[in-house]
Amino acid sequence: MADELYPSLPRWRDPAWRAEVDAWVTDRTTELGLRRTVDGEQRAYPWSTVVRIGTDTGPVWFKANGLGMHHEARLYEVLRRRCAGHVLDPLALDVDRGWLLLPDGGRTLREVEGASTDLALWERMLVEYAQLQRSLEPCVRELLDAGVTAAGPDALPAIRNALLDDRELLMVGEPDGLTEAELLAAREYAPEYADLCARLASFGIAPTLQHDDLHANNVFAPSVPGGPLRVFDWGDAVVGHPFGTLLVTLRVVSDLAGLQPRATELLRLRDAYLEAWTGDHDWDDLVEAARLAVRVDGVSRADCYRRATMEWAGHRPPFGEGVPAWLKEQRGPMPL
Repeated sequence: MADELYPSLPRWRDPAWRAEVDAWVTDRTTELGLRRTVDGEQRAYPWSTVVRIGTDTGPVWFKANGLGMHHEARLYEVLRRRCAGHVLDPLALDVDRGWLLLPDGGRTLREVEGASTDLALWERMLVEYAQLQRSLEPCVRELLDAGVTAAGPDALPAIRNALLDDRELLMVGEPDGLTEAELLAAREYAPEYADLCARLASFGIAPTLQHDDLHANNVFAPSVPGGPLRVFDWGDAVVGHPFGTLLVTLRVVSDLAGLQPRATELLRLRDAYLEAWTGDHDWDDLVEAARLAVRVDGVSRADCYRRATMEWAGHRPPFGEGVPAWLKEQRGPMPL
């Protein structure tokens, strides 16, 4: 169980909190006509917890998010209205408490033998995901009202500057943190970074939902041949430049398939993904925008780790090294 592997928020283990959850789950499953049986594992992380709920028709899943990921329940309200078929349809939501009751989505790409290195499957997933992103372009106000963080190229320089002003967050002088020299270099890079963001914004590609952690364990394999590849775990999501998603996705594919940066196979996946925007933008502009988006999105990933661990104030958070690590990697080798 993840609870044995990672330190998790104390409230995930608080008997009073668990009793409150149990009552809510029982009420919701009863309303759905389900009979609860024996619950399964609890997966507790520093930012969320998930519990497998047994029922007479199969498992369902309860999820609670920490404050930094609290928007996910409200986000699902938008997704099920706008993207039916591409995401799980929640069985119940408590948006005030950030709770979700979700159907079982089956196995992930990582759990299906051979799927996580099947480049044709990745290509199909990216095409479907791009269509989802495009369908949400008119819904940006709804997404922001749901609490999703704005992290487009216009916002990223300020987000980066705020991160660089927090020495404790950056773990300056600690083994996994920034050195004084790295912090100075990062601050000196600020004008160049802002210029990269301005160049990315100049292409006029509309902001939309960006998952920001789209990897093999956050995509369900098709339940039937040719069925949709549904994306889940939207806690990291931001409203920003759509192409930032390629940073994590192509790095994961590169690692799983043993590919070098800019390998032909990675460029083919990029091209399949970008196809959704070809009706509105020049191809060379799309390719350059993808390169820039991947280059600047490490700041969004760093800020995600800040949000994920924000409830650990006064303690060294698990995975806290993610903030300085992503800021350093943001200037390192890129998959495109």
